[in-house]
Formats: sequence, C-alpha cells, structure tokens
Amino acid sequence: MIGKIAGRIDYRAEDHVLIDVRGVGYLVYVSDRTMASLPGPGEAVALYTELLVREDNLQLFGFTTLVEKEWHRLLTSVQGIGAKASMSILSTLGPDGVSRAIALGDWNAVKAAKGLGPKTAQRVVNELKDKAASVMALSGQVGAASADATPDDVIDPAAPAAPVAAPAPTGHAAAQSEALSALTNLGYAPGEAASAVAQALGEDPALDTTGLIRAALKLLAPKG
Repeated sequence: MIGKIAGRIDYRAEDHVLIDVRGVGYLVYVSDRTMASLPGPGEAVALYTELLVREDNLQLFGFTTLVEKEWHRLLTSVQGIGAKASMSILSTLGPDGVSRAIALGDWNAVKAAKGLGPKTAQRVVNELKDKAASVMALSGQVGAASADATPDDVIDPAAPAAPVAAPAPTGHAAAQSEALSALTNLGYAPGEAASAVAQALGEDPALDTTGLIRAALKLLAPKG
C-alpha cells in the first residue's frame, strides 16, 4: 500500500497531478480543494495517498491531511459512493465541512456535491453519523503532509527544496478535539457530542475550548 508520496510536481491537470519521485512519476488524483492548495510545477510536495485497486486499473488519490484521507476512506465505504463521488463531496465541502454535515445530519449539504442524489446523501449521513466524532477529534491531533519530512535523497538532492513545515493543528481544530473528549468523558454519546460541537461552532466559530464546551452543554441540556 502506498500511503504517502513526496517529490516534485511535474505537471498539474484538471483533477490530478504527476509527482516525480527520483525519476518515477506517480499520477495522483485530488479534490478541487486539494488541487487549489498545491504548488506549481517543479515545486516540492507531499501528499497522503489511498490506492484504489481494480481488476483493470490502479489509481492513487492524494490528500493534504490525514483527516481528508480518513473521510475519503469512510465515504467510499458507503454503498453507492465510489472514489469519484467521494472526491466530489470533499471538493464541495472540504474535510471540515464533511465533518459538520455528517455530525449535524445535514444531508442537504452533502447533496450539494455534484452527481449525488438525495437518497445517496441521506445514506451517507445515516451510515457515517456515528463516525463523525472520531474524525473530528483526529483533526485536532494531526497536521498536514509536509515536504520537509522527506529525506534529501527522496527528492532530487541536486536541487533541494526549501522545507515546508507541517502546520500545527489550528486553535479551532484543537478546541473541537478537546471539547469532544470532554463531552464523551461526561457520558455523552460520541454522535450527540459531535452534533452539539458542530452546531456550536457553526453559531460561533471563534469559541475557544471552554466556550465550546459550555455552548455544547447548553445544546445538549434537556429542553423544557
């Protein structure tokens, strides 16, 4: 299994890039959002990858973060969602948007992805809602794939690229992860905790960990 590719971009197409790793070119398909974040030809790049194996074809799909890769893996586990549909969802919503939509049961947001009908969108939400909390928590623990993690002899040593540091998790992601952990420790089910956290962040994206926990607890409090 090829889990990560690090090299130089040889060329960019509409939905894929060719990454040169010491003379071997890997054709990697990416979402629109990932494509927009990639550097130009000749620049160093590193992507987490997922290999799709078919009888007549092998395809690599690339992701800038493990969260995006994990959502791709989960999305393609749903009946009716292949790699193309998964990339369409990730292109439309991004990994954080997928997390919010799944946690809130917002199948209309998922349906906005090109090629998805309402029944398939509802199936995605219903089958993955209990998985949202674990992926949302992951976003607070990992950064992005980084070219600086690549030894000099993997990328052409004659023309080393400037290191690209993997960003630390943002305050938003860390607060989300810590709030989810606190709520589950208080006895709330992961699914309902994820839904409350997503709703609270939707109402006030600037909340820190303490504020997010308080807001989520208010949403989880019995009504009436």
